[in-house]
Amino acid sequence: MGARRGPRSARWHRPCTGLNVIGVIRIQALGGPSPETTPAAWRLVVAKGRIAVTGLGMVTSVGLDTETTWQGLLAGRSGISRIDGIDLTDFKVVIAGQIKDFDPGVVMDPKEARKADRYSQFAMAAAAQAMAQSGLEAPSDPLRAGVIIGSGMGGMNTFQDQVLRLAERGPRAVSPLFIPMTIADMAAGLVSIRFGFRGPNFCTVSACSSGGHAIAVAADQIRNGVADVMITGGAEAGICAVGIAGFANMKALSTRNEEPERASRPFDAERDGFVMGEGSGIMVLESEEHAKARGAEILCWYAGSGATGDAYHMTQPDNEGLGAVGCMSGALRDAGLPPEDIGYINAHGTSTYFNDKIETAAIKTTFGDHARRVKISSTKSMTGHLLGAAGGVEAIITCLALREGKLPPTINLENPDPECDLDYCSAGAVEMPIKHALSNSFGFGGHNISLCFSGVR
Repeated sequence: MGARRGPRSARWHRPCTGLNVIGVIRIQALGGPSPETTPAAWRLVVAKGRIAVTGLGMVTSVGLDTETTWQGLLAGRSGISRIDGIDLTDFKVVIAGQIKDFDPGVVMDPKEARKADRYSQFAMAAAAQAMAQSGLEAPSDPLRAGVIIGSGMGGMNTFQDQVLRLAERGPRAVSPLFIPMTIADMAAGLVSIRFGFRGPNFCTVSACSSGGHAIAVAADQIRNGVADVMITGGAEAGICAVGIAGFANMKALSTRNEEPERASRPFDAERDGFVMGEGSGIMVLESEEHAKARGAEILCWYAGSGATGDAYHMTQPDNEGLGAVGCMSGALRDAGLPPEDIGYINAHGTSTYFNDKIETAAIKTTFGDHARRVKISSTKSMTGHLLGAAGGVEAIITCLALREGKLPPTINLENPDPECDLDYCSAGAVEMPIKHALSNSFGFGGHNISLCFSGVR
């Protein structure tokens, strides 16, 4: 039987395993049924308990899996190198956090891999890792298992290749797979097909905040009683000639071509722009009840998020950092935590002139005196800027920092900017138990998201 529709202001769901009916919206004034006459099967349900992180997966220029990436970050190893496989003659920038030796055939049928853009292949690889760690082979209720994966640019490599085909060989040469390979939602679609997740399934697009927004929205599906389990994060593969040229001509990229490993230098006085990266970071979120019922290992807790908009400029952050302050403060409120409880911040830290000093000022405003005590690092100094995948990868790094009590460093911070005068872990990885941490992502268009995670212990 199909679901009957209540008034637009109400959201009705069938009762599902792992959820508790905790209240009914009183909508008699709107002409809807009263709580007394509404069948129990149609009452509004909201999940009780916390949101567990049970699986993590990463593909980055530092490593093709979570453990390799994590150990590389702790060791301060840069994944930045000269770009291979692209003719960059006359380009101002020839370096990036490019992933080498990636074989999508490890996690996808080779025929299917050829039908997927590189960003979708990264998402499939990271999702396979996350699902393997979670131990969730198949959802007990597919309609209550969803996928939300963010991407800022979608299939840029496919887009560029097909435009060149059109220009050189005419319209008949354009692949019939051009559209499905290019659209930004296809990573989420392919992952849902792979694992049979038939619940909420879509993409968030908010530039460099896309992955972070995906995680926050996925968590809301669980909080709101729509899902028990979500695969979520971000994926990006924008390292192609047109992508590099576009960012380079904005003067957003570092031109330190002769020393790639030292090019990304967040908070340093000699920073000259960000370094493009690529990859994917995917996690599995579950309601506490669902995770415990199946005996899953809980890696950490998703505690809350805060999202804001700068309403200021297409590409430059608000000079006063109000959006950054707002999203960090919002994440703390959502998590029910005072600023003093945060032990670590994985900063957006892009290595650009404006972002680094404005983010630093925003941390000072948000945390007051505690800003001098909280540990901060930018792992973009090693991975490069993964754009729409940055929020997913850096959220995972934040979860690992909580779980292992180890904080990755900010490398290449040799001459601190006087306006960037906090503790950025520039001397190397720090061993320090922390209970709560934030991960920041800020995107072109003024899109800001801060995620809060808490340790299990």
